[in-house]
Amino acid sequence: MNSIFTIKDAILKLEHFCAYQERCHSEVISKLYSLKMFPDEIDVVVVQLIENNFLNETRFACSFARGKHRIKHWGRIRITNELKMKQVSSTNITLALKEITAEEYETTFEQLSERCWNNLNEKNTLKKRKKFCDYMLRRGYESFLVYDKVTQLEKNLEN
Repeated sequence: MNSIFTIKDAILKLEHFCAYQERCHSEVISKLYSLKMFPDEIDVVVVQLIENNFLNETRFACSFARGKHRIKHWGRIRITNELKMKQVSSTNITLALKEITAEEYETTFEQLSERCWNNLNEKNTLKKRKKFCDYMLRRGYESFLVYDKVTQLEKNLEN
């Protein structure tokens, strides 16, 4: 079985693939495998993409972290785990998390937690507390932030 694409064709196709949206190495490699490319051909294509600056994992990680935080309101833990699943290096993950300023992170956390708490129509305080905590933890926020916030919101409810 021969590969369907020549190396030149694959490079052109993957340049478009990477130009459309930032990609990580693992996405590009799985795309090349789906094009029935051989491992040695894949190495050539990946090197070419990196040299021509179509593929840059640091740039991908930073853009991923900014986007997921600003658009989907994910916390640091979720962003870190998603990047690890995409096999991004820990150095790039650290750089990516620096893209989110402390003020921006805190503001997003506050807005999301207030909105979540106010949208829960649970009468039972324990159930409401559990639903709130589960939601915020699923979003990837640190447990100490979530538990401090739920305590503060409950106090506000009592007053």
